Amino acid sequence: MKYEWHKQDKSIYLPKQKPEIIDIPAMKYFTISGKGNPNSPAFSELIKTLYAASYAVKMMPKKVAAPEGYYDYTVFPLEGFWTLEPGSKTLDKDQLIFKIMIRQPDFITPELLDYAKETIIKKVSPENRELLQLEEITEGLNLQMLHIGSFDDEPATFAQMEDFCEQNNVIRLSKSHKEIYLSDINKVAPDKLKTTLRFEIKYK
Repeated sequence: MKYEWHKQDKSIYLPKQKPEIIDIPAMKYFTISGKGNPNSPAFSELIKTLYAASYAVKMMPKKVAAPEGYYDYTVFPLEGFWTLEPGSKTLDKDQLIFKIMIRQPDFITPELLDYAKETIIKKVSPENRELLQLEEITEGLNLQMLHIGSFDDEPATFAQMEDFCEQNNVIRLSKSHKEIYLSDINKVAPDKLKTTLRFEIKYK
């Protein structure tokens, strides 16, 4: 049976429009880390690199042979950790520090990352290809909420999440946060974009 994240992992990716606490287990991702403006052409090329590598793995049974443990699945959505330089007082998008990623199925291995890098050699720049990493990430205890609207309106949703923390004896651990992009920004109006927002917490 095809593994579809929006069905099997609904609680992880599709929260409601109200804050909820969730414990995120260890999962494997293709990642690219960097610094800069998410609206820049260079950032778009990094996203292209992640998707190209992810689809290279998914299409292996049709291109070469199915790797050990392979099962059919829907490619996971783009995600990203975002933070600022220590001591930053204002938001300067050019100074944003990020780790963007796409989750991979359980059968992923370092060898499959190497295969993906070779497969996309004509599709992406050598520099971006070398930025690709395979990481296992455990997010642990988090607060998350669905945001509907433009990225610039996210502070209002984060304010609701902060209020929840105050009312429920929960502490936000840092200003770093994660975003999961559920909409295609090229096809969906800004005021209708769906983004899962998440940050790490602990109980007081």
